[in-house]
Amino acid sequence: MAHTVFIDGEAGTTGLQIRDRLAGRTDLEILSIDPERRKDAEARRELLNAADAVVLCLPDDASREAVSMISSNAVKVVDASTAFRTAPGWTYGFAEMSRTQRRDIAAATRVANPGCYPTGFIALVRPLVDAGLLPADFPVTVNAVSGYSGGGKGLIAEFEQGPPAGTQDAFRAYGLTLAHKHLPEMQIHTGLAHPPLFAPAVGRYAQGMLVEVPLQLWALPGRPAPADLHAALEAAYAGERFVEVASAAECADLQKARAGAAGYVAALDPEALNGSNRMRLFVFSGADGAQARLVALLDNLGKGASGAAVQNLNIMLGLDEAAGVELQA
Repeated sequence: MAHTVFIDGEAGTTGLQIRDRLAGRTDLEILSIDPERRKDAEARRELLNAADAVVLCLPDDASREAVSMISSNAVKVVDASTAFRTAPGWTYGFAEMSRTQRRDIAAATRVANPGCYPTGFIALVRPLVDAGLLPADFPVTVNAVSGYSGGGKGLIAEFEQGPPAGTQDAFRAYGLTLAHKHLPEMQIHTGLAHPPLFAPAVGRYAQGMLVEVPLQLWALPGRPAPADLHAALEAAYAGERFVEVASAAECADLQKARAGAAGYVAALDPEALNGSNRMRLFVFSGADGAQARLVALLDNLGKGASGAAVQNLNIMLGLDEAAGVELQA
């Protein structure tokens, strides 16, 4: 018998992609509110409590309200907002984060889907902290660029409309208050003693992202070599299907892929994994090994949102973890 799933907020960017990923599944039945009752709070409450699993694709306050409406202890919830990512009683939905995380998700009834930037950051940093290569109190910086879809309908409209109502910006830095809402989960789920200095940006393309952590290796205790960082990442994600570490040879080849004499990396395309639930990690370093640039490549709407939500849903319901996590071409 198919499990029933209600997507609350299915008309949003993440909700639509989750719906697309679940289309055609025979092991799941999607429940939807009758269009004539879509503004009826009681109709929504009924579905929130009747489904085997609920995926919340709502703003933070609306997610909190939805959770408060669920009275059934049997309902499994995946929340895609920021509301519960560091909340007691909620399990963080990054299955590859540790050797026990997948088991914890499977046993949970409340799972908080990670943010897109934190997914890349945690994937790069936590293994280094766990391995003792990066001290928990070390000052860490993260630079990142995402497609404009990460900003929701408002930013999508701004970039796609163009002037006078929209924008012609090619690149826009933001988070200039240094108080981005992703910082708590980035700190807590890496084990860092302090929040990183986070420099996010959005580019003029729809989706896909690069998350980069630059490190001064000469300043780290023990002065680890780039190969040590690479080995720690490989050990952390050995055998994982959706998180992979690029080989040292591939990273070296990318460093040689130059455009003219400017030294730009030509082949590290933020859109390369769009539509997938995959994430690839890279370690770049200088010839002297004194510095390194760690880079995570992922789809902000895939492994950074809807793909991860479906992966978590599958784990919680005891289904094939990979079912429906990739968008079908």
